[in-house]
Amino acid sequence: MMLHLSWKLEGFGAALSGVAGNRELPFGLPAVILKQLIKKHWHEDDESFEHPIISSEEKATIRGLLLTSLGDSHKKICTAVSMAVASIAHYDWPEDWPELLPCVLGLINGQTNMNAVHGALRCLALLSADMDDKMVPKLVPVLFPSLHRIVSSPQMYEKSLRSKALSIVYACTSMLGVMTGVYKSETSSLMSPMLQPWIEQFSTILSHPMQSEDPDDWDMRMEVLKCLNQFAQCFPGLMESQFAVILPPLWQTFVSSLTIYQRSLVEGTEDAYEGRYDSEGVERSLESFIIQLFEFLLTILGSAKLLKAIESNAKEIVYYTIAFMQMTEQQMHSWSLDANQYVADEDDNSYSCRVSGSLLLEEIVNACGAEGVVAICDGAKRRFNESQQAKTVGSTGWWRIREATLFALASVSERLLEAEESEVSAGLSKILEQVLAEDMTTGLWLICDYPFLHARMFSSAAKFSSMINTSTVEHLIYAATRAIAMDVSPPVKVGACRALSELLPDASKRIIQPNLMELFSSLTDLLNHASDETMHLVLETLQAAVVAGHESIAPVEPILSPIILNMWASHVSDPFISIDALEVLEAIRNAPGCFHPLASRVLPYIHPILNNPQQQPDGLVAGSLDLATMLLNNAPTDVVKGVYEVTFDLVIRIILQTDDHSEMQNATQCLASLISGGKQDLLSWGSNSGFMMRSLLDVASRLLDPEVESSGSLFVGNYILQLILHFPTQMAKHIRDLVSALIRRMQSSQSAGLRSSLLLIFARLIHMSVPQVEQFIDLLITIPAEGHQNSLTYLISEWTRLQGEVQGAYQIKVTTTALALLLATRHNELEKIIVQGHLIKSTAGITTRSRAKVAPDQWTSVPVAAKILALLADTLIEIEEQVIDEDDQVSDWEEIQSTEVEANNDLLNSVSLASHSRPSYNYLDALAKTFTEDQDDSYQDDLFCHADPLNEINMVKYLAQCIANFSQSDGQYFDQLLQNLTKAQRDAIQMVLNQ
Repeated sequence: MMLHLSWKLEGFGAALSGVAGNRELPFGLPAVILKQLIKKHWHEDDESFEHPIISSEEKATIRGLLLTSLGDSHKKICTAVSMAVASIAHYDWPEDWPELLPCVLGLINGQTNMNAVHGALRCLALLSADMDDKMVPKLVPVLFPSLHRIVSSPQMYEKSLRSKALSIVYACTSMLGVMTGVYKSETSSLMSPMLQPWIEQFSTILSHPMQSEDPDDWDMRMEVLKCLNQFAQCFPGLMESQFAVILPPLWQTFVSSLTIYQRSLVEGTEDAYEGRYDSEGVERSLESFIIQLFEFLLTILGSAKLLKAIESNAKEIVYYTIAFMQMTEQQMHSWSLDANQYVADEDDNSYSCRVSGSLLLEEIVNACGAEGVVAICDGAKRRFNESQQAKTVGSTGWWRIREATLFALASVSERLLEAEESEVSAGLSKILEQVLAEDMTTGLWLICDYPFLHARMFSSAAKFSSMINTSTVEHLIYAATRAIAMDVSPPVKVGACRALSELLPDASKRIIQPNLMELFSSLTDLLNHASDETMHLVLETLQAAVVAGHESIAPVEPILSPIILNMWASHVSDPFISIDALEVLEAIRNAPGCFHPLASRVLPYIHPILNNPQQQPDGLVAGSLDLATMLLNNAPTDVVKGVYEVTFDLVIRIILQTDDHSEMQNATQCLASLISGGKQDLLSWGSNSGFMMRSLLDVASRLLDPEVESSGSLFVGNYILQLILHFPTQMAKHIRDLVSALIRRMQSSQSAGLRSSLLLIFARLIHMSVPQVEQFIDLLITIPAEGHQNSLTYLISEWTRLQGEVQGAYQIKVTTTALALLLATRHNELEKIIVQGHLIKSTAGITTRSRAKVAPDQWTSVPVAAKILALLADTLIEIEEQVIDEDDQVSDWEEIQSTEVEANNDLLNSVSLASHSRPSYNYLDALAKTFTEDQDDSYQDDLFCHADPLNEINMVKYLAQCIANFSQSDGQYFDQLLQNLTKAQRDAIQMVLNQ
């Protein structure tokens, strides 16, 4: 409290600055307090500002006193002062503190006071975060020579200072990299004369072999790699000419660091100097250095200009990278004690050399193509042979490199499986079968002396099942099933579960059936002992087993379903586990003879929960509504009616009374599913159809209430869509009230997703008003909208702005064709509306936050008819882009052809994929017919929309006809509108007009 009061005294900040270097006080305490004072009382625009503000005179005094303390010999004081200087500079530099930079540069250039150099470098490192595209170009020519002198003078400056200087080079280069997007030639001209001396210095630092006892050297090399990475990313053209200089020392560092990594981290026989952090809190470890090395190699591989320099060495890079992917001693210790950590690290792709190495291997395959695949296989073969030799001579660590090799192969399994070279595939198959024959089929996995190796064998071999002979795969399934049932190490069970979840879906019933009951018993037992991390994996395996044993599930359903239901209830607050459990129940539901038994088990289970929602634990009510919705999807009518009888009144009550967003969302989806499943029959299931309809409308009213949070109303669009589709007669009399409520909800919502979903309702209403679309427009004109002339003006402005954000094939189809219907009316009121066109690109350089405030984005204004025409053209372009994507993926195109081969055989056979530089109208037409099938499954909202006849619309034909009719109605007006479109949009329009 006394300190807080002191802050308000005039001169307190200056007094603090005066004693900032007092060593009799706790190190750095005055400067730390001063930093807090600066944050609260220096600048009125700061979020944390509190009155009073420090006077201009006192500010000048503080700035002057702090600069004299930058060279303090105590590093903690020096660091605290540097942070205070950087805090002030954030507000005052350069305008109100022009002397700061000359002072700091003077300290850096001084060769007698190393403390001053340290303080100045620390200050510059902090300042570099606030430098913008105006400061950096002026600073770099002055600063870089001074920094180069420090980095190139090991006899004068210790490694920590040289590392700090390199970090500033990195920060400045990063800003220059951002600027290359706008000022490419200027930044290249700025860097061109400075690049060579820096590359030569980097080469000198990297040329010496790595030393295990010198972690400060690791830090400096890491800063070098960061700078090189930035140079390569931002100035690949300049780097190309210098790259030959850096490659030999880079390779020296790469190779020599493996020996240290092997001894320090893999074997644990030397000090790894773990737990070290720099002054910014960034980890300084050997592993973080190796990860940075991998990141630089990734950048090289991703650059067409630099790739050719290392492409020929791909085999050696793979060979060494696999060794870096070995389990460390720390990982083995941690994973042995905690299987959950093992699963979590594997699933989450945690920050490690293993994960970075796998990314590097993947990029090698991407960049080098077939040669990359050959390199992977060659490196794997060499490492497998080495592990075999080590095993033969009795080395205790022989299994590590074999496990790493399997891990490496699995990380690029998809690309290896796509390899067209038969020799490569045959070689890889031979390697895998050899390893499995030796270590799996001999039963060594039962001994479990090497649990992590055998866990990796299970999971990796499963990914390559298509390359392995059938008998080996069958033995793998049998071994994995036995492993889950036996008392073996947890990692082995984890690997077995991963293998089964991959292999069971495609496994032969002959293999599955004899072991199915034992597998269910083992998995349910494992489920009872699983922790949160491993439970996901067990449930995933259980789901695969249920799907694989599809026809044999009915006898075990009475045992399995209650276990999963209890598991779901006890973990309902965990979204991952509860979803996994729900998916297992869904798989059981889909098995022959299980739908009705499962429903009879679930409904009595959820009824008391929904009947007393206030008394339930968090998440249980929302989860129970999810369960009910799961039962309703594709359910027979008697099941839908059963769910209705148990849940309808309760779901209505929950929506009308709850304030819980999850409960409201799930209840809305459940009610929408009930309407979708029950259709018109739903109204006859109750004793009073009128009361039931009023209840449904009350729900719509609550969800459209502007006072309700947007999150709670997220699925109202889908719910109202069901009302419109299935109760059109009953809804007709409420259209005006519905439209008014929809407009108010759209205006009150900040959620673009909710507004987009409400647009779908308007689009569907427009379709339902055909052929009197003009009457619906007239209705909109009579309904007020706050801040706008009427609802039509607001709706059209919002719709044309949000159309590009609409997601889902059904939604895109309905909204796009509805816009076409509006365009076709040529309504007088529509032609008066001006809407947002396209973004006007700024020429002012990089858009910083301050510039964005002064000069926000500007847009053109266009007639609404031009905007709608542009949106229709954009849809055609999107379909065209899908065509081009399909051309690049022949297998996907063949899949599309197979779905339409009967209905469109003549059409598709007349289209030659190779004969068009641009897709023809007929080609687009063929693809438009598969537009819905290709995309619907990706969107949960479309589950209820398949029955809508609008799904049958052929988008290209519909839009072509609309555009043709519009152009013929007034050719001169149509040509005027086209002038507002981009060339690509005009080309798309012309293509359909030329059909």
